[in-house]
Amino acid sequence: MTAAAASNEAAGQRRLRLDIASTIGALVALLAGWLAPRAGFPSLALPLFLFAYAAAGWEASIRGARALRAWSLDVDILMLLAAAGAAVVGHWLEGAILLFLFSLGNTLETFAFRRTRRSIESLIELRPEEAVRMEGGQERVVRIEELTPGDVVRVRPGDRIPVDGVVVAGASAVDESTLTGEPTPVDKRPGASVFAGTLNATGFLDLKMTRAADDTALARVIALVEEAREARAPTQGWIEEVEGRYAAGVIIAAALAIVVPWLLLGWSFDDAFYRAMTLLVVASPCALVISIPATIVSAVSNGARHGILFKGGAHLDALSEVQTFALDKTGTVTVGHPEVVGIRSVGGTPAEADRLLRLVASAEARSEHHLAAALVRSAADRGIELREPEDFDSIPGKGVVAHVEGTRVAVGRRRWVEEAVGAPVDPATSEWLAAQFPTATPVWAALDGRHAGAFAIQDHPRPGAAAAIQALRSAGIERIVMLTGDAKETAEAVGQQVGIEEIHAALQPQEKSTILEELGRDGPVAMVGDGVNDAPALAVATVGIAIGAAGTDVALETADVVVMGADLGALAHAVRLSHRTRAIVRQNLVFALSVMAILVVSALMGWIGLTIAVLGHEGSTVIVVFNGLRLLAHGHPREDGSAAS
Repeated sequence: MTAAAASNEAAGQRRLRLDIASTIGALVALLAGWLAPRAGFPSLALPLFLFAYAAAGWEASIRGARALRAWSLDVDILMLLAAAGAAVVGHWLEGAILLFLFSLGNTLETFAFRRTRRSIESLIELRPEEAVRMEGGQERVVRIEELTPGDVVRVRPGDRIPVDGVVVAGASAVDESTLTGEPTPVDKRPGASVFAGTLNATGFLDLKMTRAADDTALARVIALVEEAREARAPTQGWIEEVEGRYAAGVIIAAALAIVVPWLLLGWSFDDAFYRAMTLLVVASPCALVISIPATIVSAVSNGARHGILFKGGAHLDALSEVQTFALDKTGTVTVGHPEVVGIRSVGGTPAEADRLLRLVASAEARSEHHLAAALVRSAADRGIELREPEDFDSIPGKGVVAHVEGTRVAVGRRRWVEEAVGAPVDPATSEWLAAQFPTATPVWAALDGRHAGAFAIQDHPRPGAAAAIQALRSAGIERIVMLTGDAKETAEAVGQQVGIEEIHAALQPQEKSTILEELGRDGPVAMVGDGVNDAPALAVATVGIAIGAAGTDVALETADVVVMGADLGALAHAVRLSHRTRAIVRQNLVFALSVMAILVVSALMGWIGLTIAVLGHEGSTVIVVFNGLRLLAHGHPREDGSAAS
């Protein structure tokens, strides 16, 4: 655990222990003060009630004083005024009960929020404090803080991985469920990325550390969740904005409830004052104020445990209104690990095909595009040695141009290559692609201004993608659209496999944003992408969702919702969680307002006294808190994309 996390944890524990001690002390003093006259010690009652006041009200007094210094009013001030008013008219017992129950409610709220915080802080504890660093072929145990990027760390079977890094030797299955929420271990071999806090299951791994210990994917996840806990949902923000004005209105109403009956209706001052204090209690919006944050924090914590990060309550609330999902194809609907499945040169000989691959892969070696990576891997698999390009130029959404071995290489989309050559592509090559690889993505190449051939590159749908799409529809999503820069035939073939009928293909990156704007005219729309090439589209959508983003900085920065793993089934869980959150928020608001209205009417009519008012007011506060906490146990996504109930 980091020093900051340990400090926060210790502070949270001290706060909870102090709240519990204060509440118990108030209860003991309250009961003792009630029993003292009955046991023959009436003179002890007042000191005991004063102690109960102090024990139960000291924290509210501090918060109230801070509010007054900021020239604002809040529910703490309303409760303190009511308790003080009860003491003025000699109802020390009722005042002590009020402050005790108010303290008990705050203690339960602290416990509830500590519980949600612990669900996140438990992630911090997963990172080991020590690691085995390789130094000149020897193992040395060092503290995590001593490691620097570039160090090689050895991880034994059954150990937690201490740092983010890349496997340089060994092979193993790694359980990444703590970070991504996906239960199936992932095979790791040289070149694969691994993350701090995940569990090495079966084999030895040597990793090259790529991030500082305080900048791991796990640390960034925790930081994002902490930020989300502080972010406000729209309704919550509105309630907090009007809280001060409402509290002032309640105080004015209580003052009128004293003055009018006493001076105009002939009531005694004590009766008018007592009823006004009862009104002050029941009109306090404690349950209303706490109902939304308790629910939002629980939902955010639930999502984080399943590898879904909501960057605040506003995005969680917005997702509940989404009826249209737009999904990028490559890396989202498909695995995002395309392979070259066919090569055809214009000349048709194996030697020409190898030369074409060497030149094209050498040109593409500087590109970050997933299709470029497929070409480079294909050359490596064939044992073809690449050359360093003399120059390189990438045209987004079209292709690349480079000079390799003195040859000008242009590789990319068919239309762009035809424009570069000034002539249609070879008909025989086009027919070969259509006949042999109808679902593959074609990549065309030209050498020195002449058509040279094409490559068929195939990507495959993610496992369980079809079930996940169906789960989205079952979760209430009415329209699912696929966006891709690939050819229409390729996109339609993938769409048919996963169950997506509406497809927009052959799109330039900026055209995806245009499509999303058009979809948004019919209502809120969510865009799902890998967070790298889809950053503009994620920003345009009502809710931008980055998937498979465990190690992607751009995704964590751009998206409103981040799915750390690659399981599309998490999308349906996120939608269901947003719907459930909105339902519970509405339940809490309706319940809190109803109870407050009933208690206010009852207090004005004189049907209830201060004790019943306190029980009803604080009881409703506790109920809405625990109603929100139910989201911590909300069902999790299964491998087939459905959600447990």
